[in-house]
Amino acid sequence: MSNPRWERARASAARIAAGARDINRHPSAVEALRRARRALPGDSGFGDPLSAAGRDSAGTIARVAGRLFDEQPTASRELSLGGLQVWHALTQRSGRGGSGSEVTIVFTDLVGFSNWAMRVGDEDALRLLREVASATEPEVRNHRGHVVKRLGDGLMAVFPSPQLAFDAVVACSAGLDRVEVAGMRPRIRAGIHTGNPRLIGGDYLGVDVNIAARLAEKAGTGEILVSETTLPGLDESRVSTRRKRSFRLTKAKGVPDEVAVYTAVPRQSW
Repeated sequence: MSNPRWERARASAARIAAGARDINRHPSAVEALRRARRALPGDSGFGDPLSAAGRDSAGTIARVAGRLFDEQPTASRELSLGGLQVWHALTQRSGRGGSGSEVTIVFTDLVGFSNWAMRVGDEDALRLLREVASATEPEVRNHRGHVVKRLGDGLMAVFPSPQLAFDAVVACSAGLDRVEVAGMRPRIRAGIHTGNPRLIGGDYLGVDVNIAARLAEKAGTGEILVSETTLPGLDESRVSTRRKRSFRLTKAKGVPDEVAVYTAVPRQSW
């Protein structure tokens, strides 16, 4: 024989649980927490595919969080991701997240690689890329840089200072003097820009990244182009710079039409 008091308590608990589930999935509750997340420190999109793409601790946490929640929006999901969002922002500010401070961005590519690769075929092209990587990527690390991504015959890297970035590019270029494959002696061109890009999912995004990429596209064979924000961080006793007059970047969304750009070369006396 059932206890009426127990039955009433169980029914009351079931109603409370059902009400909590309804509130958890109610669109207005979810939207309110999403608005609150936009006011919190950090990336309000933390937990989306971009933030989960990286190999750093933030990317790992974002991937785990994505597995913990179903696809249906809920208030509890937004509340939990909001806590992770604030944690991520705090680690960035304390220097453990690898962002939140000024960095110098470098883009490089190999001059004439595409036309040469079409003539010689995939095997020689792949061999050249491997030898180029072996000659250049250790220099990036030796100068406290980090390769963010490889871009076919080029790469994107970030450094803690303009001088380290410049020295790394010079060392990479010198290292390529020992590389030759099927008649190709690779030469690089580079663009260097200093700014505060956003680090999301192990990649850097924003206007500063676009500027560095456009500088590399505009550089000539063996040329290093640096932006005006990079210039103050270069040691004048080691680096000679010359303003490129009337320089215009190709129009691209989010990139200023005109940027003060300089050609930078190492001083021979250094």
